Amino acid sequence: MNAHASAAWPLTTKEIPNLRGVVAEWRAQGDRIGFVPTMGALHEGHLTLVREAKRQCDHVVVSIFVNPTQFGPNEDYSRYPRTVEADLQLLAGHADLVWLPEVEDIYPPYSATRVTVGAAADVLCGAHRPGHFDGVATVVTILLNAVRPDMAFFGEKDYQQLFIIRRMAADLGLPGEIMGVPTVREADGLALSSRNRYLGPEERAKAPLLHMVMREIASKSADGEQLHAALEEGRATLRNAGFVIDYLEARDERTLAPLPEPSLHGRLFVAARLGSTRLIDNLALWDVRV
Repeated sequence: MNAHASAAWPLTTKEIPNLRGVVAEWRAQGDRIGFVPTMGALHEGHLTLVREAKRQCDHVVVSIFVNPTQFGPNEDYSRYPRTVEADLQLLAGHADLVWLPEVEDIYPPYSATRVTVGAAADVLCGAHRPGHFDGVATVVTILLNAVRPDMAFFGEKDYQQLFIIRRMAADLGLPGEIMGVPTVREADGLALSSRNRYLGPEERAKAPLLHMVMREIASKSADGEQLHAALEEGRATLRNAGFVIDYLEARDERTLAPLPEPSLHGRLFVAARLGSTRLIDNLALWDVRV
């Protein structure tokens, strides 16, 4: 533990034995433990997860760990923002314990075991980031086994990730209920993300178009327009605005299978780049609320 522990600042630790000791003390009192895993560079979206965890549990553990195994060889692991002091300031008064492991704490020397997930990891982001979700599944398994929470909270902005973690936790009997929390957005609709800070002023002005296009597609589908045609129009709108699209698709949110026509279980998924920044978002087809 370090000197940040006080009435205002959360306890912090790097070592798994210390983490488990604190959690064991709470659990011995009969308290429920909530867990929010993050990669840091925290924003209001993360705090929403922490607040929800606090609402449903007695104590909240937040981990901050930039996981190298979920980044591809040409991705932004080294560039990913590390803002631990600012993150701790944001968590003051919200989290009870912040776990700050080093890479060797999560992946000790000579560690060789990795979690491989199924077909759901090969579509959408998985098709464009091979191995990404195996890295996510591996680190989440390690984190959940270290904390052993009653509930773990993930944002719906990364819906495919949430889907895969739920499936993995059920398949492997991992501790804790996996809870999804709705996406938090800026006033103009842009989903909050740590990567938004990479956007230049012109790119930031264009970025909300992702959400606007999805809402238009959902609205047109609800009005009876063919889903395929609405998707094609949406892709054209984004390309004309300067986005480089990885995908804009409709899928069944229960299975991630392609969705040929509108459905109460349909969800739109998009990933696109503005300059060097990759943005993702999703929206339920029935969600066309103002």
